[in-house]
Amino acid sequence: MASSTITIPANGAATLPTPGQVVFVGAGPGDVELLTLKALRALQNADVVIHDRLVGADVLALANPSAQLINVGKQGFGPSTDQEHINALIVRHARASLRVARIKGGDCALFARLDEEIDALDAADLPYTIIPGITAASSAVASIGQALTKRGRNASVRLLTGHDTKGFADQDWQALARPGEVAAIYMGLKAARFIQGRMIMHGANPDTPVTIVENASRPDERVIVTSLANLPDALQTLTSGAPALTLFGLAPRDTAISRHTTQSPLLSQELA
Repeated sequence: MASSTITIPANGAATLPTPGQVVFVGAGPGDVELLTLKALRALQNADVVIHDRLVGADVLALANPSAQLINVGKQGFGPSTDQEHINALIVRHARASLRVARIKGGDCALFARLDEEIDALDAADLPYTIIPGITAASSAVASIGQALTKRGRNASVRLLTGHDTKGFADQDWQALARPGEVAAIYMGLKAARFIQGRMIMHGANPDTPVTIVENASRPDERVIVTSLANLPDALQTLTSGAPALTLFGLAPRDTAISRHTTQSPLLSQELA
C-alpha cells in the first residue's frame, strides 16, 4: 500500500515529530493494517526511523521516502544491538534537530525498554511523545477466537516475559497455577521448560491448555495447540527465529480452528 494513497485526518497533529523531538511508536503485531493513523502520520513525517527487527518491511515502506532507516534489532539469546548504543542513537539524532520516530513491534510500552530510552532523553533534556500500538497478545487471542478475560473464568490476565536481564524471569507461580488463570507469555520459548517445571511444581494441572501463536496477524501465522505437560514437545514444530507468543490457559474456540492451526501430536485425539 503506497503511503501517498492514504488520507490522514488533520486532527491529532500534536503527535507529529517536530525538529529535535522523538516519537515512540507502536507498530502493532505485524499486519500493516493494524498500524494506527497516528503511527502512520509519525512515520510519514520523520527524518529518521529507528526500528526493531519485528517491524516489517511493509510498515517501513510507509515511512517518509527521504527518511533514514536504522535497524537496531534485538533477539532473545541472539544477535542484538546494545541498549546503550540505541539510546545514544536516539539522543544524537534528536540533538541534530531531526524528527525521530523510534518504532517498535507491538506496543512500544510493553517489554520494549521504553523507560530506558525515555530516561536517556530526560537526561539530555529532549522532548518525546508516545503512540501506543496493538500488542501481540490482543492479536493472538483474536486469531483463536477467544478473549483474554471472561466472566466466571478469569477476572484478570497476566502479561509476562519469559526472561529478563538475569536470565529466565521468576513469576508468582503459585497464583499462575490456580485453575482458570490466563497469561500471555512474551519471549517465552527458550524458557518453556523452566515455565512448565515451575507451574507443575506449584500445582498447575498438566492438562491446562496452552496455545502458541507464531507470527501473529501475519500471512504466515500459525497456531499450535498443546497442553502444559506437552509444551516443550510442541516447540519442536515452530519456525526458528519467528516471533511467537504463548497463551497459557487458553485453547482456540472450535469455530476458530483453521488450516493455520497445528495440534500437538500428543493432543490430536482429545481435541479431534
